[in-house]
Amino acid sequence: MSVAPSLRGAAKAARRHPSGRGGGRRRAAVVLLLAMAYAAGLLMFVLAGGGPVDGRGGGVTVASFRRRGAPAPPPGSVYRSHIVFERLWPDIRDDAAPASTATAASASSLSTPSSWRRSMLTTPRYPDSGELWMPCVKRRLIPSELPPSNGYLIVEANGGLNQQRLSICDAVAVASLLNATLVIPVFHLNSVWRDPSKFSDIFDEDRFIETLRQHVRVVKELPKDVLLRFNHNTSSIPNMRTKAYSSPDHYLQKVLPKLLELGVVRIAPFSNRLAQSVPSNIQALRCLVNYQALRFAEPIRVLAEDMVVRMMKKSSSTGGKYVSVHLRFEEDMVAFSCCTYDGGQKEKIEMENARERSWRGKFHRPGRVINPEANRRDGKCPLTPLEVGMMLRGMGFDNTTFLYVASGKIYNAAKYMAPLRQMFPLLETKDTLALPEELAEFKGYSSRLAALDYTVSVQSEVFVTTQGGNFPHFLMGHRRYLLGGNAKTIKPDKRKLVLSFDDPNIRWSRFKRQMQDILHHSDVRGIAFRKPNDSIYTFPMPDCMCQQDGT
Repeated sequence: MSVAPSLRGAAKAARRHPSGRGGGRRRAAVVLLLAMAYAAGLLMFVLAGGGPVDGRGGGVTVASFRRRGAPAPPPGSVYRSHIVFERLWPDIRDDAAPASTATAASASSLSTPSSWRRSMLTTPRYPDSGELWMPCVKRRLIPSELPPSNGYLIVEANGGLNQQRLSICDAVAVASLLNATLVIPVFHLNSVWRDPSKFSDIFDEDRFIETLRQHVRVVKELPKDVLLRFNHNTSSIPNMRTKAYSSPDHYLQKVLPKLLELGVVRIAPFSNRLAQSVPSNIQALRCLVNYQALRFAEPIRVLAEDMVVRMMKKSSSTGGKYVSVHLRFEEDMVAFSCCTYDGGQKEKIEMENARERSWRGKFHRPGRVINPEANRRDGKCPLTPLEVGMMLRGMGFDNTTFLYVASGKIYNAAKYMAPLRQMFPLLETKDTLALPEELAEFKGYSSRLAALDYTVSVQSEVFVTTQGGNFPHFLMGHRRYLLGGNAKTIKPDKRKLVLSFDDPNIRWSRFKRQMQDILHHSDVRGIAFRKPNDSIYTFPMPDCMCQQDGT
């Protein structure tokens, strides 16, 4: 509705009453009439949801009218990806491979440059043979007769699969520094992961001990005579609490004297308790543990290898090459991030309950400030499956891409996984690759299930990481180690991503250009050398690898 007719009517009324005696009162009445007419017209305009005023094509509503005084949040602050997807879906759907190629593609067509996605999957990993690096851990470790042990080292590994892996590698390194005998690490029952698995349930214990035999002594349990001194209670053994990233000197000056005095020490918790930069022989020992000594237990290994074979057979039209995505959108991850999505009050209650269940008051401590909008702008919010799908489609992976999704139980999976499957109908997970009876023995054990995901992902042609954490960091390093230092990895800048997802009126052509730009600046090639404060588990070069010519 237009406000103009009311204003014209008021103007005519003013002309019918020229100034004269009592003109002041009439002018005041006219002004009042004009104001009332304008207000009435504007109110009717608002209630009718009239025309676009905000530059986005949306009408003014009562709610937005009331918010006029409040400043709009900066771009990228609010989750609008589901709105963007609804607007772009027709273009995404039409920007797909022809139906004939969706089911089968000849090997010859893969060599043509017509499909960027096929090019990404088939381009050789090693375009320059001079850059090819090979594992050479054993060359850097000189076996020698071990001196008499100074005592026993007990550590408690906490967290999920790869945090435990990190603790094990560092425990071996510390045992070497102290010339101690390492007792097979104990796994702490974490309140988030809730996995009661022991070392031997996840890793091949005998291989672990045998591989390290010439470098560090490892025993499965503490001798009975030592246990007897502490009333058969390992908790009675003094705990040498150690700060994160402690230097080798700390262990030699603070822990070694106690070890020599008691013959046994305990360090709990033991996660990230050794500095990244240590002497080269200790770094090489970390490499040996991570890439050779730690092999998954046989039940995990057999099923995981079968799953890799099945995934390669399914993707035979692309030469057995597939893309793996590490998707972190489990309930605990969403809750911990303190980010908000499109679930409204129901989501808010569920996330609050999840935080209280796993972290018991941590997020309500005095001085704790939770700012979901800032978290999203800073790229700290887990990507939804929908966002991952849109990103990959924008980067050029079409609907013929074979996708393996590695994840735990996705939060509100029925809602959030549907659009990802819509965009990638050839999507697989461990639940689709393995039979229910094959997975039965692993159900309820998050670390064992993660080991299956890890094995399938490490063999993929392209790995996509969507959130930080030990899983992608270890996987990127492992792929570099296995693939000559050059593994294709997509690690998007989420601070840029949220800006693209913020505009409901963005065109598909522009969205694709932005995704291509993000891909261009991503870690696509994977070649990278460890810097002083980097993790050797993410960057195995040059500590764990040598160039092909032996230098």
